[in-house]
Amino acid sequence: FTRTALSPQYGSFIDDLRLYVRGGSGGMGYPRLGGEGGRGGDVWLVARERTTLRSIKERHPRKRFVAGNGANSSVRALKGEKGKDCEVHVPPGISVLCEDGKQIGELNTAGERCLVARGGLGGCLATNFLPCKGQKQIVHLDLKLIADVGLVGFPNAGKSSLLSKISHAKPQIADYAFTTIKPELGKIMYADYKQISVADLPGLIEGAHANRGMGHKFLKHIERTKQLLLVVDVSGFQLSVKTRFRTAFETILLLTKELELYKEELLRKPALLAINKMDLPGSKDNLSELMKQLQNPQDFLHLLSDEVIPESTVKFKDIIPVSACTGEGIEELKTCIRKSLDEEAEKENEDHQKKKLLLLQTSG
Repeated sequence: FTRTALSPQYGSFIDDLRLYVRGGSGGMGYPRLGGEGGRGGDVWLVARERTTLRSIKERHPRKRFVAGNGANSSVRALKGEKGKDCEVHVPPGISVLCEDGKQIGELNTAGERCLVARGGLGGCLATNFLPCKGQKQIVHLDLKLIADVGLVGFPNAGKSSLLSKISHAKPQIADYAFTTIKPELGKIMYADYKQISVADLPGLIEGAHANRGMGHKFLKHIERTKQLLLVVDVSGFQLSVKTRFRTAFETILLLTKELELYKEELLRKPALLAINKMDLPGSKDNLSELMKQLQNPQDFLHLLSDEVIPESTVKFKDIIPVSACTGEGIEELKTCIRKSLDEEAEKENEDHQKKKLLLLQTSG
């Protein structure tokens, strides 16, 4: 597997983009009458739904955004008008970074704005009536998908099939590794009209933390999900004939290790475990063996080499056996996802109320 083999299809999804932005120059002052030139326009990034980084690139191939210049001061208008602002529509879920990697801001919900290039001052007494140039810089837009639940699993665990079963998404599904080469978003709809968004992230492989396969390219999208849903094949996993066969238990530990090596705090997120492909022969025996191992993981760690054993194990809120093929356990999984998110929201609300109460007490 090489990255280049996927590039033609993968090219349709962009999650980072580099832009040149420049604020407008100020207008000339009018020294004889003390007139002030108009200030240059500013460049703003504005989060808007149904916008993609790809659409920005297609509409603006040069990726240059320049605001209007301020008007000169004149006998008719001593105070020149401000230059026109330039607004760039970007998708929600964007981190805005300078060239040196320092973060300028974040845009998480539609309507949020971020100033990336300020216009120059118009000519006035302080500038000897000469205008100033606008700020210019290169900014990086780094997209991290925002979803309630992030599906995590090795290739062929059945994540795409599961997503299509629990939600209204129509991901590409086939019986070979790396079917998903771009994140897929689906929505679970509940009877009371509650909607929960689920992101299926392309299959990790052993060594993803060291940039094998797609490496960190997609691991970053897990960062903004509220919860994790690990999906494993009950029969185990083997990427190719050249790689080792891994049991379901080993797969869970390896997934945990990859997440830990990428960013340890990911393991602090609430997590559920879906044990998929329960329709396959021998799945009941494999499941009871796996449950035994998960109850006392320490007793089975000797089966693995030290470098693949994570420092800490994931505590699953629920373990649900499912079959994306027959639909077994799907309703239970949807219920568990809802229950888990509701519990976390309630906990957050309680923590928020406690903090407010503490603030009132201390200020009192």
